Amino acid sequence: MTEYFEYKREGHSIRGKLYCGDRGDIRTVILFGHGFGGHKDNLAAEKFAERVISQNEGLALMTFNWPCHGDDTCRQLRLADCDSYLRLMIAHILEEYGRADPRTGEHIPPALYAYANSFGAYLFLKYISEHGNPFQKIALRSPAVNMYDVLTRSVMSEEELARVLEGNTVQVGFDRKIDVDAVFLESLKQTDITRRSFAQYADVMLIHHGTLDEVVPVDAVEAFARANAITYIPVEGGDHRFLDPAKMNAFNERIISFFGLR
Repeated sequence: MTEYFEYKREGHSIRGKLYCGDRGDIRTVILFGHGFGGHKDNLAAEKFAERVISQNEGLALMTFNWPCHGDDTCRQLRLADCDSYLRLMIAHILEEYGRADPRTGEHIPPALYAYANSFGAYLFLKYISEHGNPFQKIALRSPAVNMYDVLTRSVMSEEELARVLEGNTVQVGFDRKIDVDAVFLESLKQTDITRRSFAQYADVMLIHHGTLDEVVPVDAVEAFARANAITYIPVEGGDHRFLDPAKMNAFNERIISFFGLR
């Protein structure tokens, strides 16, 4: 089944989407983080959910909109709000799903996994570095580890960057145009996760990155994975979105094995 929801906490209203089999028997949740300009109706997430949910009892996949993305109602994109959305989604999953201990009746939260790409992967990594790791396994596809450079060099034009630096707000992005201002750019510049250590989480992380990624330079991701001893799998000929179905299917099968699913 597929269920849309709106989760309201702390003045935020987060719109998400849940894929699952039996809504009353969810023991494992994969939390998906979409990229810049994306939304909760992410096609890659949908295809992955279709592949794994029917084969694994008690499994669910949840997507949600980052602030200002999809049909989210935020007016300004801020890293602090992105952090709050992720924190609230994690708390919601751990409190809402899971099962009762048959002996004590106490709530047993579900096992939690992460699958994120591009900007979403950057935000997941940022969250982990600042709050610790709540996930049993973390799969990252085309992670924008150098998000400031990606946004200012790959996503934005020189003219758009100049306008922002002059104090204007500019709409940039892919599926949906996102308002970007100097405050957001400066926060990205100051929050350089490539300077943070993730080595303690290396055993539960896996990175896939296309060798022909046109948005996130492969060299930056390779260097990040090497510096943190994270398993890195280059996908020969892969672009940023893995538009080749064969490459996406192969990636999905590797993630399924990494997560210990069928």
